[in-house]
Formats: sequence, C-alpha cells, structure tokens
Amino acid sequence: MKTGTKRVALVATGLALVVVVLGAYVRLSDAGLGCPDWPGCYGKVGVPTASHEVEAANQAYPERPVEAPKAWKEMVHRYFAGALGLLVFALGFLAWRARARQPGYPVGVPTFLVALIIFQALLGMWTVTLLLKPVVVMSHLLGGLTTLSLLWWVALRHGAQPRPVRATPEAVGLRPWALLGLVILVMQLALGGWVSANYAALHCPDFPTCQGQWWPPMDFADGFTLWRGLGIDYEGGVLPNDARVAIHVSHRIGALATFLYLGWLGLRLLRATPNSVLRTVGVVLLLVLFTQVSLGIANVVLSLPLLVAVAHNGVGAVLLLCVVALNHALRPLEQEVA
Repeated sequence: MKTGTKRVALVATGLALVVVVLGAYVRLSDAGLGCPDWPGCYGKVGVPTASHEVEAANQAYPERPVEAPKAWKEMVHRYFAGALGLLVFALGFLAWRARARQPGYPVGVPTFLVALIIFQALLGMWTVTLLLKPVVVMSHLLGGLTTLSLLWWVALRHGAQPRPVRATPEAVGLRPWALLGLVILVMQLALGGWVSANYAALHCPDFPTCQGQWWPPMDFADGFTLWRGLGIDYEGGVLPNDARVAIHVSHRIGALATFLYLGWLGLRLLRATPNSVLRTVGVVLLLVLFTQVSLGIANVVLSLPLLVAVAHNGVGAVLLLCVVALNHALRPLEQEVA
C-alpha cells in the first residue's frame, strides 16, 4: 500500500507541476479567457473548429469570438487539471482503504487534498466567469502551488527521496529556519502571482532601477486593493501606472529578501552539517535559487519573453518543492508512516 501510494503521489506531483506550468503559459500568453465559459469551451468538450460551430459560438459569445489557438491552450490546461483531479481522488481512496485495514493510518493530508482540488476547480471556473479578477487568479495560483506541495509531501512521507534525517540537535535547530524559509517563499510567490494577475511585469522595464529611478512614484494603496467589485474585465489589467509600479517594486524587494534568506539557509546546510542528505538539499536549493533570480532579471531586461516568463513560474514551483523537501527531511524518523 505504501509503495502504491508513493507511486500515485509521485505521478500526481509531476502532473501538478505540469499543470502549474501550463497555467502560467495560458496566463502569460493572454489565453485565460480563450474559452469564455466553463468547464467546456463555447459549450463543447473541445474547441469549435467547423465553420458552423464557430459561427454559432461567435453568435453566443459576440464579446469573445473564437480564437482557436488561445482556446486550445485553455482546454489543454483543463484536460491536464482534470487528470490531476482524478489522481488526487485516487490518493484519497487509497488512504481511506488503508485506514480501514490499519486503524490510525493518517488520512488528513489526502482528504484535505480532495477538498482542495474541488475548491481549485471552483477557482478555475471563477477565473473565467469573473473575467480574470486578480484576487481569484492569484488564489488559483496559490491553490495550485499548495496542491503541488502537499502531493510532494505525501510522496516524501511514503518513501520518496530525500528521506528524513535523524533528529540530531543540529537538525532540530534548523527546523524553525526551514519553516521560516517556506513562509518567506510562499509570500514571494504570492507577490509574483499578484504581479502577473495585474499585468505589472513590464512596468519596470529596466534593472536594477525602475523607470530610471531607484524609487519611482508608486501607489501602494491602489496596487494592493484586493477587491474592486464585479463585472470588470481585467484582461490586460485595469490599474494605473503608479499602482502597477508599486506591485512590481514590491516583488523586487521580496525577491531580494527571499534570495538573501534562502541563500543563507542553503549555505548553512552546506557548511553546518556533515549529513549528506542536507548537503544535497542545500546544493540543489542554491542552484535552483540562482536560476530563479537569473530568470527574473532576464524577464525585465528582455521585456518578458514568453518562454523565459513561463520558466520563471516553473522554476519558482521547483524552488518551492526544494524548501518543502528540506522541511520534510528535518522531521524525525519516528514521525514517518510505518
């Protein structure tokens, strides 16, 4: 049972990473409203292709005429998300079946994942029906990253590498720092999602300055107003320049803080422990961290090329997996599932 759960969790983790990257690709290629309805596309399981289907779709949604390339991007993302949902339900089933055979078997995380994937589907629907409302788009991203992290946690708990290390005083001392690193990283990922949802990535076209200044005019109150009512089409963004600059600069400041903290944490893993598992995690953490920062800078100086922007989202998700793996590795062995 443990091996079967590990395999399902690993496959689901890989698929969740694909879904996160596909979601970024859809968002960054302006295809988030490629299908103006949900869960189908212009009322169909696929994208309308025949001339009469396209004509009927355009009549039904005159404000969103069919753009097949954008619609297919959105539908492929939905197909992969649907497959991920089935795997999450399978994990929940395996956990409860094991619980029936082995009283006390932990089912909390798999059960929460089932509830979360249902809520993610609702967020996906609201992303479309509320016309890319930024708070919904950001919540959908964070929900996807939470799903990815918890699936990875389940895989690690059931025997995937890296395994937990022994609860030495040094490992115990690292736990709060690793947890703080996770909190800081999640906050930075949320900021990145807010930048993307508000189309603020290109409002600082230079680096390290922004619009030729170290501290340009910014409106933080307007930039971080979460709720702006209903019925607004947010495609392309609706905020003025000063608000978007405030969002972008906040993300840069968060990136610097995250880089310094996780860089310090990675170096501490390399220098302060003889444990090979933690050294390996430290090396991977630093490599992924430097890659992520480089991609972020490249997004600015190259004016947000699509592949670089998508890679920035994907590597951010991988960085999250590294920090989750670190937190898991610092757990004592006796707390693992037998």
